[in-house]
Order: sequence, then structure tokens, then C-alpha cells
Amino acid sequence: MKNIVKVLKGTGFSSISAHEVEVLENYLYCIDDQGMIAKRLAPSDALYQSTLQEAKKEDKLTELAEGQYLLPGFIDLHIHAPQWAQSGTALDIPLYQWLNTYTFPLEAKFEDTAFAEKVYAHLVDTLLANGTTTGLYFATVHEEASYKLAEICAQKGQRGLVGKVVMDDVEQNPDYYRDKDTQTALADTERFIQRVKVLQAETFQGVYPVVTPRFVPSCTDSALAGLGKLTETYDVHVTSHCSESDWEHGYVKERFGKNDAQVLKDFGLLRDKSVIAHCNFLSESDAVTFKETGTAIAHCPISNAYFANSVIPIKQFHELGVEVGLGTDLSGGYDPSVYSAIRQAVISSRITANEAFYFATAGGGESVSLPIGRLAENFAFDAQVIDTTVSQASMPIFDKTEPLEDIFQKLLYLTKRENIVSIWVQGKQINE
Repeated sequence: MKNIVKVLKGTGFSSISAHEVEVLENYLYCIDDQGMIAKRLAPSDALYQSTLQEAKKEDKLTELAEGQYLLPGFIDLHIHAPQWAQSGTALDIPLYQWLNTYTFPLEAKFEDTAFAEKVYAHLVDTLLANGTTTGLYFATVHEEASYKLAEICAQKGQRGLVGKVVMDDVEQNPDYYRDKDTQTALADTERFIQRVKVLQAETFQGVYPVVTPRFVPSCTDSALAGLGKLTETYDVHVTSHCSESDWEHGYVKERFGKNDAQVLKDFGLLRDKSVIAHCNFLSESDAVTFKETGTAIAHCPISNAYFANSVIPIKQFHELGVEVGLGTDLSGGYDPSVYSAIRQAVISSRITANEAFYFATAGGGESVSLPIGRLAENFAFDAQVIDTTVSQASMPIFDKTEPLEDIFQKLLYLTKRENIVSIWVQGKQINE
């Protein structure tokens, strides 16, 4: 078992495609010293018994108990980290009012790195406990607080993609919360990228810098152009909002004479590593642009229900070839659990549970261009162990012969934080 440091035995579920889920009954997952699944063995495989016995002999075996199941760790593609402090607040008012009355005053407080550390540490712990092993984060305009979030992800074992937000337009941003000027915004962003890349090299599970124009209305043309150049120079991820609300969509159309998908493309911000949130008013030609550039949609079904004034045809866009993952959109989405996003996606987007699960796992991995989101060979072993028998949240599974396909659906619809008893990221159990 050269380079194999751990073998986990248990029944798991993993997406083959948006429509098909593998049922991996009593499989062995052989994890190498890089935290990758080097080998996956079914009980019928010739090497199964010898691998199992050797793992026991070498004290490398972890076995799931009866009633426990394995799912890939979830990938949350859209989290406003500072907004965790206001989660569940004022979701009954329009987006523009919500931002200016609640959100921007809160985010301005993150100039205080001690406050930022308190909020961000609590958030990352909460997300991990809810099964989110990879998070794509908007931080704030503050370089130091944004870097602190990347550090916290690195320390706590979560794979974090973190962006220092750019908001430099003096006409569209409040005086008390924006970048000092365009030059400062770009200089701070470049330094942030460089610092996080150093941290990335030192972090086992990976942390990544993200170029993050808040959305087109927040940024000057010069800032958008400069961010596009930084993206190309450093080959980093990009995230932003696009066609989120009717107000934003209309504003960009009036300013540029075209949809913001095309504006972002023209500034070099739609690329293979780009993940753009919401996209409720995307046209079919915009969706084709996403497909051609490799840009992914972070589908946020809960916050869309509050703020979008529309329902995105996400199934249609995915069938067109656009990559799609799920986002909670804290705090426009009130719940830190991707399970809630899965359930809401089924309700509002009229998709199947299998499709929603795919978006939360394999689709999210494809969206960020990383080998994550599947319990498959050559993918990182990111996983959550769900215990259906815990007394405070036991599930209605009474028949030992109940089909595993049915149990899988119960996991998606009924799992609570209490059921998630173990979290693994890059082959390491992080909640021992």
C-alpha cells in the first residue's frame, strides 16, 4: 500500500452526471499522502479483501458504523463572509435598500481585523460543521481582513477561495465604504493575490486568491479593465454578480448599452476560472458566452427568491452546456447549509434531487476547475459522514432492506447539522 495513508470503508453516493448518482455500497476509498483517492474498490474487485486486511493490519482503516453514509463535501460557490454577522436580517426589503441600510454599514466594520477574525472564525467553523469543505468567498474592500479570512480557512482545514472586494466608483458606493480610489483598489488587489499565493503554497488543502469586482455598478471602467489584466497576469479565479436583480440589470444596460455578461467578457473577466453569481436575467446569447468562455453560474435559489424578482432557468442553461454549482449567498440566503440550497433548488428551479446534488458537489468542482466534488479516483478525498441514527436527529429509516437510492434522497432532504458527525478535507479528518 505504497503512499496510501488511510483506507475508509463505507457506503457512499457520488454523481456520475447531473442525472445519475453512483451507489457505492461498502466501497474502500484508498487515500494517498496527497489527500487524493488513489484507488476505489468495490467488494467484487479482486484486490478488495487483501486491501481491507492490509489496512487493518497497518492500522490505516476507518470503517463507517451501521446507519452512517458518505457524501462528498459540499462546494458553496457564493458566500458573503462578512454578512454572516447579519444573517437572517431584513430579508423582506428590496436589494438596493438592503445593501445600503444593513449590508454596507456592516461590511465597513471589517476595517477592524479583530472583529473580522471573530466573525470569520465562527463562519468557517459553522460551514465545516454543515458539510461545506470548499467555500468561494466575497470578503470586503479591506486587504488585511480579507487576508485574515484566507488564513482562517488555511488554519481550520477548509479549502477557501477568497476575494478582496473592489468597489471604487464614488457615485455608486457610500463614502464610508469603498476603495480609496481606482489605483489603490488595483494595488491592494495585486498585493492580496501575491500574499494568498504564498499562503496557498504552504496550505495542504489549498487556499486561492480571487479577483472580485462586487458587481459592474460598483466599479469604474478603469477598475474593471485593471482587474481583467490582473486575472490574466496571475491566472487566478474571478467571481462577481451578474444580472442579479432587475435594478442591476437595467443599470448596466443603460450605462453600457449591453448586458453585464457581455461587459464582464469585454473586460477579460469571463474565463475558465470565473464563477458568476445569480445570473437571473441572463439571455440565451449571454449563456452561450458563458459556455464559450468556461464561465460557471453560482446558482443561489434561496436569495433569488428574496431579491431577484425572477426565476432563473438554470436547467435550461446547464443543458446548454454552462457549468453550474450552488451557493448559499449568505446572508441574502439566510441558511449556511448547502442542504437548504439543494432543497430550494428542487422547489424553485424544478430540477430533480440528483441534479441539485450534482450542482452542490461535482458541478461545483467543475465550476472552480479543481479535482473536487466526487468520491472518485484522482479526486481529493473531501467528504462528510452522515449518521442517520443520532438521537436528536434520527431519520425515518425503519427497514434494513430499504433501497439505498431512497436513503440517499432522505439524506438530502432530512440531514441536519447534528447528523454530520465527521468532516474530511484533502484526506484529513478535521473534526476529530
